[in-house]
Amino acid sequence: MTDRGRKNVTRYGIGILSTLALLAFLAGCGGDPNALPASDLDPPSQYTLGSGDHIHIIVYGEQDLTGDYTIEGSGNLAFPLIGNVMARGLTTQQLESTLKSKLSPAYLKNPSINVAVTTYRPFYIVGEVKNPGSYPYVDGMSVMNAVALAGGFTYRAREDEFYITRDTPNGQRAESQKYLAYQQTPMAPGDIVTVRERYF
Repeated sequence: MTDRGRKNVTRYGIGILSTLALLAFLAGCGGDPNALPASDLDPPSQYTLGSGDHIHIIVYGEQDLTGDYTIEGSGNLAFPLIGNVMARGLTTQQLESTLKSKLSPAYLKNPSINVAVTTYRPFYIVGEVKNPGSYPYVDGMSVMNAVALAGGFTYRAREDEFYITRDTPNGQRAESQKYLAYQQTPMAPGDIVTVRERYF
């Protein structure tokens, strides 16, 4: 083989190795440059309401307004007298203030209101688990708890790294972000966990 041929072979081999190294790097980092690092996936300091949350509202002295309510798919709360109120992205304290301002003074004078979450919205798990779907959220659960509820991994599953898609409130809007996650990563209500297929 000539020197020129040896150089071409060497150059070709380096190109293959570079490609394999890139694929290995992408596999190691999740293969998705848009996924945020798990260090950014902190549990929310204040819980914000979202579609599917069940809440109990007490309007003191007003039996007809006190009761159990559900945040609709649109994020609205249908409330007597005042109609739809956008509750998604609000804390319970912010919703209390919103209801007070809408009820007073047209309907009630200085109303006293308390809002509490009775049942958190479910989380979703998709991909390489035996029973993908939606499940009730339990306070303090991790990704591995979610996998267990979904019947465990399939034989194709990548078991060490996952994606979590979470709504992050921005004012009264919710914007979805995708994060890298691991078995012990804490979850939040409404999370979507994706269990990916392993490469090898």
